[in-house]
Amino acid sequence: MPEIKKRKPSKEEIERMLKEWSPWEKEVSTFDWYYDMEETCYIIEGEVNVKTDQGEVTIKAGDLVTFPKGLSCVWEVKKPIRKVYKFS
Repeated sequence: MPEIKKRKPSKEEIERMLKEWSPWEKEVSTFDWYYDMEETCYIIEGEVNVKTDQGEVTIKAGDLVTFPKGLSCVWEVKKPIRKVYKFS
């Protein structure tokens, strides 16, 4: 089963992502989500727990995260999220 990957990006990567990727924001909430394409996102601020069949991943400000195509999950936004993202 595909898994969520996360890491800390370099300053150069962050600058490029902030310029080129689309912004997205979400208040504290819980919702189901399905990725029909791979998504990579950089969390500018906030915190979310993403629950999958494999377990739970906590994602926080400063994380660069890749969600695989075909992933079904539940987003539990703990602190309002601001991110930039792209589909590949």
